[in-house]
Amino acid sequence: MATNHAFAVFETKSGTCAIAWRDDGICGFHLPGDETEQAELAIRRRFTGAERLSPTPDIAVIIDRVRGYFEGKRSDFSDLRLDLSAQTELYRQIYLATLRLGWGSTTTYGGLAGELQLGPAGAWTVGQAMAKNPIPLIIPCHRVLAAGRKIGGFSAPGGTDSKQRMLELEGVELPDTTPAQQSFGF
Repeated sequence: MATNHAFAVFETKSGTCAIAWRDDGICGFHLPGDETEQAELAIRRRFTGAERLSPTPDIAVIIDRVRGYFEGKRSDFSDLRLDLSAQTELYRQIYLATLRLGWGSTTTYGGLAGELQLGPAGAWTVGQAMAKNPIPLIIPCHRVLAAGRKIGGFSAPGGTDSKQRMLELEGVELPDTTPAQQSFGF
């Protein structure tokens, strides 16, 4: 039987992160961009009753890997044990497919929907799953782009600027998104 949720807050080169876990695996992650108190509050909101603990040895290794990621070191989180038990079966399928996107690889919402044969509303469904991703970075939703390899949305702290910085860390170049026609500024 899984225990209650535990979490740890830690610093990276890009700011404060938080990670939540249970016996069954990692169940939550908060990307950098907020102050320590805000990161902790975000995890506590998602996991009522979660206890802030020192990281277990396994979690400490993951934290070191996350720190490495934000220092630009090639990182892979696909081998980690995740607890996706709070997710629907469809979202679990989407998240597991997203885990296959390695360092510097991207796909689109529609591409992922096509791979999973989700039908006409599939891209929207993938977008909704990415927006609700409980374990961003580890489930690399930042690697899922809008049509035309445009940045799309990102609901983590810092929004699309954070997504852009993460992709740049991985060497991903996106098309120029500067508007073709500039505003007259009246």
